[in-house]
Amino acid sequence: MKNKMLWGGEFVKTKITGLFVQYKALVIMAVYAVVYLAAFFYLERRTVAVHEINFAVDAYIPFCEVFIVPYLLWFPYVALTVVLLCIRDKEESERLVAFLMAGMTIFIVVSAVFPNGHNLRPKTFDHESIFIDLIKNLYATDTPTNILPSIHVYNSVAIMIAVWRSKCFAGHKVIKASMLALGVSIIFSTVLIKQHSMLDVLLALLLSAVMYSICYKRTAVREKRISEIRAK
Repeated sequence: MKNKMLWGGEFVKTKITGLFVQYKALVIMAVYAVVYLAAFFYLERRTVAVHEINFAVDAYIPFCEVFIVPYLLWFPYVALTVVLLCIRDKEESERLVAFLMAGMTIFIVVSAVFPNGHNLRPKTFDHESIFIDLIKNLYATDTPTNILPSIHVYNSVAIMIAVWRSKCFAGHKVIKASMLALGVSIIFSTVLIKQHSMLDVLLALLLSAVMYSICYKRTAVREKRISEIRAK
């Protein structure tokens, strides 16, 4: 009986280890998400002086209520793509998770040492609609602070890169085009509903370019060198 229990325990342990190895990127991202959210909510609730980062061009960007739709679609857009790639494309998911974690960590550090925010949100609305109601709810639950660089923009770029590269979307041109179009509309939505300043967007794009060179290009070069060494 004891041997059966030991064998059963060993089987469960082996099974769990196997699942972790198979879905390592997903597990790591899930654990990191908990830590990230805890840090983010702490920063949102602390009382500190905030540096306003309004950009001159922000005054010329119109308020467009309908863009609350792609803005809110960002949540499933990122989460579902990460889960899909972690299950079906191990190599690409590891790079995506590294890309996401690096940028989100930099965002937390920036928010911690340089509290920032803006005052671009409209104070009143001249009409009511379902889109305005959604924006009011967003404004009530998410303060216009800790916005630099925009994680909405950064993570959207990360997803677009992964979608473009992943074998999961190879041969699915309509789905790939739709995913890329949604990513672009999410980026536009951040300033069109006055949730972010244009400076947040530009710095997020710059950070994306830097992290792409690290997480994708340098990794590819390193893997090529390892393959060449093994081939000799």
